[in-house]
Amino acid sequence: MYAYMKGEIVDIADDNLVLECNNIGYNIRIPLSVAQRLPGVGATIKIYTYTSVREDAFHLFGFLSKDDLEIYKKLIAVNGIGPKGALSILSAMSAEDLRFAILSGDFKAISKAPGIGNKSAERIILELKDKVKLIYADSAEQKSVGDVQSDSSAKNEATEALVSLGYTPAEAFKAINQITITEEMDSGAVLKQALKIISTF
Repeated sequence: MYAYMKGEIVDIADDNLVLECNNIGYNIRIPLSVAQRLPGVGATIKIYTYTSVREDAFHLFGFLSKDDLEIYKKLIAVNGIGPKGALSILSAMSAEDLRFAILSGDFKAISKAPGIGNKSAERIILELKDKVKLIYADSAEQKSVGDVQSDSSAKNEATEALVSLGYTPAEAFKAINQITITEEMDSGAVLKQALKIISTF
């Protein structure tokens, strides 16, 4: 119904934003990750919205980017994950971290969200793995790594090493895929770079 709304922040709570647009205050449900990134009361912002209409309720859900809104729409399309469940997931983790968890099959990271069990997390991964893509830009070109299943043994070995060191599959996947791997690099060199990157998370 509304693609986005632009107005002044009147109030902010952990899961709700009041945005005044043309002298009308709109209650917009937001994930905690959005609430933490909002400027203060009185600031003017643009919020991308999703409208949920039910027989007994009419809700607006808001996000700071089209990207976040799109991952939210994908979540609510998963069987058994409604608007509130999707909001809970995006409150527990950022949209970027959710993508890494989906692509790496890290259902444990997703199941940490309140109300989301292991089965629901596994269903999210199963249904969205082929629909989620990540874009990285390096010095030469943009790389799409949406359904990357690397055939590099160095990459795979470094990923396994990170997981054995106690990092989650999502963290390992995120770090490894930020490295430009050359033919000369062995798993040790990849692991060394990945550890430097992962320490910045």
